[in-house]
Amino acid sequence: MSNAAESNPRRIRSVMVVDDDVELSMMYKELLGSQGYIVSTAPNGVEALKLIMRHDVDAIICDMMMPHMPGDMFYMAVEMEKPHLCARFIFVTSYEGNHKIEEFFKKVDGIVLYKPTTLGKLMGTLNLLNQRLVNAEKKASGAA
Repeated sequence: MSNAAESNPRRIRSVMVVDDDVELSMMYKELLGSQGYIVSTAPNGVEALKLIMRHDVDAIICDMMMPHMPGDMFYMAVEMEKPHLCARFIFVTSYEGNHKIEEFFKKVDGIVLYKPTTLGKLMGTLNLLNQRLVNAEKKASGAA
């Protein structure tokens, strides 16, 4: 059991949830908090950007359709200000098959979580992101 933990250490501890659906954000916060994550929330990309400018997070769970600054615009703002955080996004949408959104996901090689979701899907998606971060870290240390 310790071998599995050592081979795939948890890199994600702090998570920011960016969603204009306050009830959904609180549900994510409660569920992730019960799994040991430190969770902050923002109701839109503008508020999330303010938080990101103050402190980094290990993962960003970001809704695509929000007022003031939708998910793709928030991602681009983060890309300009703190590009190292771009690999930490999980995009959430209920618009599966939307051409514009799907093109954006391809362009940024985004991890996507489609609504409605479950705790299992949410945790599986965070584990996928964690694995990506571990692999990128291994690749970077191997190249050094």
